[in-house]
Amino acid sequence: MADTLPLPQPIDFARLAAPFPPEAISWRVGATNADKTKGLALAYIDARDVMARLDEVCGPSNWQDEYTETPKGRVLCRIGIRCGSEWVWKTDGAGDSDVEADKGAISDALKRAAVKWGVGRYLYSLSSPWVEIESRGKTSIIKDSERAKLERVASAAGGVIPASP
Repeated sequence: MADTLPLPQPIDFARLAAPFPPEAISWRVGATNADKTKGLALAYIDARDVMARLDEVCGPSNWQDEYTETPKGRVLCRIGIRCGSEWVWKTDGAGDSDVEADKGAISDALKRAAVKWGVGRYLYSLSSPWVEIESRGKTSIIKDSERAKLERVASAAGGVIPASP
């Protein structure tokens, strides 16, 4: 069946890579000190924010994703964006996550593939400050008293997606 959709406008890659609003950024604990009272705060965004950004910038009919599983059980996500009359694909993958392993691997693979298109790539250059943490079962969470510090880091990165010209 022939692709009968009208050709999209050129992709605005600056809008695709624009920082997210600070409230869209979440934080998780990375490395910790020996007594598990402090940890590195690592920024991330939700997979739904990635999908919304792709919809907003590319249009819902001008991007698509596909998932496959490797023989070792890792999930690969391919994101295709229609550039003119051609589909251009970029792929990345992830293994199981600590929470809801299969679903987490799919979400993480999507986010990693989107980074190859510029979506959320700036998060890797954000400061990862040491913060106070507390244990929650087998994991650690960032203490609420550290939220203001993290909001300042997120706000320094920029803000909202610029409007299209």
